[in-house]
Amino acid sequence: MKNFKNLLLVALLFSVATVIGQTRISGTVVDETNEPLPAASVVIKGTSTGVETDFDGKFTITSSANSGTLVISFIGYRTKEVSFSGAGDLGTIKLDEDNILDEVVIKGLIDVAKDRQTPVAKSTIKAAEIQEKLGSQEFPEILNNTPSVYATKSGGGFGDARINIRGFSQENIAVLINGVPVNDMENGRVFWSNWAGLSDVTTAMQVQRGLGSSKLAISSVGGTINIITKTTDKQEGGSVLSSVGNDGYFKNVFSYSTGKNEKGFAASFLLSRTAGDGYISGTKFEGYNYFIGLGWDKGDHNFQFMLTGAPQTHNQRTTSFFNMATLADYLQYGKKYNYNHGYLNGQEFNWRKNFYHKPLTSLNWTWEINDNSTLTTSAYVSFGRGGGTGDIGRLAGNFASSSRFRDTTTGHVLWDEIVKANSGQGGTFSNGFTYSNPVDATTGLFIVNDDELQANAVPAGLTRRNGFIRRASVNSHNWYGLLSNFNTQLNENLTLDFGIDLRKYKGIHYRRIDNLLGANGYRDNDDINNPLNVLSREYSSDLSSLWNVFRSTDAEQKINYWNDGLVRWFGVFGQLEYVTDEISLFVQAAASQQGFKRIDYFNYLNTDPARETAWQNIMGGNIKGGINWNIDENHNIFGNAGYYSKQPFFDAIFLQFRNVINPNPRNEKIVGLELGYGYTSESFRANVNVYRTQWKDRFLSVSSRFNGVQGSADLQGIEQVHTGAELDFTFDATDRVRILGMASFGNWEYAGNVSGTAFDQNQTAIGTIDLFLDGVKVGDVAQFTSRLGFDFKVTDNFKIDYSQRFVDKLYARINAEDFDTANHQGSLRLPGYSVSDLGASYRWNFKSDQSLNFRLNVNNLFDNEYIIESATNIFANPGDATYLGVNTRNKVFFGFGTTWNFTVRYNF
Repeated sequence: MKNFKNLLLVALLFSVATVIGQTRISGTVVDETNEPLPAASVVIKGTSTGVETDFDGKFTITSSANSGTLVISFIGYRTKEVSFSGAGDLGTIKLDEDNILDEVVIKGLIDVAKDRQTPVAKSTIKAAEIQEKLGSQEFPEILNNTPSVYATKSGGGFGDARINIRGFSQENIAVLINGVPVNDMENGRVFWSNWAGLSDVTTAMQVQRGLGSSKLAISSVGGTINIITKTTDKQEGGSVLSSVGNDGYFKNVFSYSTGKNEKGFAASFLLSRTAGDGYISGTKFEGYNYFIGLGWDKGDHNFQFMLTGAPQTHNQRTTSFFNMATLADYLQYGKKYNYNHGYLNGQEFNWRKNFYHKPLTSLNWTWEINDNSTLTTSAYVSFGRGGGTGDIGRLAGNFASSSRFRDTTTGHVLWDEIVKANSGQGGTFSNGFTYSNPVDATTGLFIVNDDELQANAVPAGLTRRNGFIRRASVNSHNWYGLLSNFNTQLNENLTLDFGIDLRKYKGIHYRRIDNLLGANGYRDNDDINNPLNVLSREYSSDLSSLWNVFRSTDAEQKINYWNDGLVRWFGVFGQLEYVTDEISLFVQAAASQQGFKRIDYFNYLNTDPARETAWQNIMGGNIKGGINWNIDENHNIFGNAGYYSKQPFFDAIFLQFRNVINPNPRNEKIVGLELGYGYTSESFRANVNVYRTQWKDRFLSVSSRFNGVQGSADLQGIEQVHTGAELDFTFDATDRVRILGMASFGNWEYAGNVSGTAFDQNQTAIGTIDLFLDGVKVGDVAQFTSRLGFDFKVTDNFKIDYSQRFVDKLYARINAEDFDTANHQGSLRLPGYSVSDLGASYRWNFKSDQSLNFRLNVNNLFDNEYIIESATNIFANPGDATYLGVNTRNKVFFGFGTTWNFTVRYNF
């Protein structure tokens, strides 16, 4: 007992001596309006010792030194350094707002690059800029003002935008929401229509070009888009927004936060609705967005619950090669022409309609174990329900894409005539073509037979090629995941992170009847278990059908195909980071095992064991590292390098859309190198970087005609090499004028040729395909972009902004049939273009805690005409019809003309 008392006395004396030897500094961080900034980062310069401000912007930090400098930063504000000497309260520290996010310090799962520390090329856009400048554009388009990014509206439907970074498409760009990966587990795609309301809840968005700083083993070949959404706000308040724009655009948003109560609870809510007719003809849309955030701060433990989703429907102008309009069609019918569009019973009707609801729910737990260690864990789940409609069948031997079924004057689909033809009343189409569906001999009804019956021999008594219907391709999923990261500060300069990444995914794929278009039923012969099955149930694709994502889809009547894709993921990762005033470096490593399984309910008998494959498990991973050297207060240089071994996508494991297992699937190999320089002064900031990315062993599935027979081939071993240079800068010419600019120069090419065996629909080999790709420019993306703009603060409450963007070295999409001989002409280069955007904002502060904000955006101010993409590589020969120097037989999309929107926001 005496020894225990002595030990206790020694421990007490040691603790007192430690406290006496430390310096406690406190203060309050506020913005320009003296509002507190919660979760601002406060770090002792030259160390990794840091804290975050509380809900009231207050902080207390302990230093082992009696004097030093605090570095204070917050999303969307200029970083500030404040000196201290001895213990005490520094009082109120005001941060100035910044249009460019200079430094972000977020602990846990969100790997956001920090200025003059993280050695990666990046661009960050904060919430204020998104809310002001995005307007009615698609969410990815806000990144068009950053280097090496090419984002377009593609077909022009609501949410149908796509984005490329450094020449790599969306499948090879990692998209994270609050650190959670959202790329499709089977094919890597991101459908922005599923996240149509994301801009309403985004706090900041950072694009990291190249390998990026994420610790996860994710597909960041071209880059990483890190989207940080709002969590539970700590202060009471809210806003109401209303926005109008061209072509019937109308949007309303309401948000409210309760603020943190005395027990540490807080809640935030948001609801919005967006609707319009669409700039492109026949692309009417309607979507909702909801957000619920619940928070509980329990001292060392913090819990954040989030639920967000965006159910939506929108008519489309499809990007399908076979259904796209030619340049000649647009010259005849106008630049807004939509070849899927027409009128049924006087109402807008479209072959292509997208409908989807993909809510994301997460529960985040942060445990401050002690002053040095933190454990952050996120459990999340997503149930996606929906798909897209299209045509199926043939009418009198003609596909729906035939010009016979379109009005020669307007180009509209003749829906009413199709209904008459399907229902036996006789439809009259272009050029006097008529057709009437005969009564089905076995049912006495008007039945449309499926493609297989129409294309091949027909059983006795059945009519072939007798009509088409609108089907829906359903691509639903159930997705569960768990991310956990342990962060520990080994000393003042060294930090260690390690964690796990677990995911379980089930993709549910089938087709169903959407609209019989006058027929009484549809005969499906694709289900081997139910041959010649006549079905008549029509399923709604309206918005009201999307809200219940928990409903079972097993009982729905299915046609054409039905299969499940199962993916399971187990990943581990780790990072060691060293930070001083002058040097920061990191080393990361991650490994993952992906398991793939396919279940096919149509192509295999119920009793056939082959209908369900065994798990195909493939290992992958990456290792990367980088270093940043702050030469002085103005100059820094950085470099990074890394190697990825990336597992192939689902369709590279199971070939020809069946349970045919690839005997030798190859991991894609990516090697990335990057060097950069940064300059920072009080009024001028610039970044210059060069890079090289080598991407080997790509998998590509191509469909074309081989030896006169339609078939497909699966090709492995494709290689691409992407090199380039990037520049971005901001210059504060005065305290009211900021000039912004960027330029990116790319040289993105294929390296080497590839070959493979082609198979017909019966899986019979029909020939060999050779693709002569060596030196061909990567298509569907602009290899040069630049931008010059300014922000002018006319008064304290009124500002205008202008941006001029330039695009060149834009090449058409790569198609296999264009490169099957060595004598091809390469990728078709499309004409470059320039687009101007103008915006104006006014803020009226009529109470200390209330304001009205007005915003006007005008995109493509001068109504420039330009082509954004081409699905074909048809060069112009002497005598060919051309427009803008492009052969009019090419299948293209024009960019939007002048569009506008006006927004009023009330903050309280």
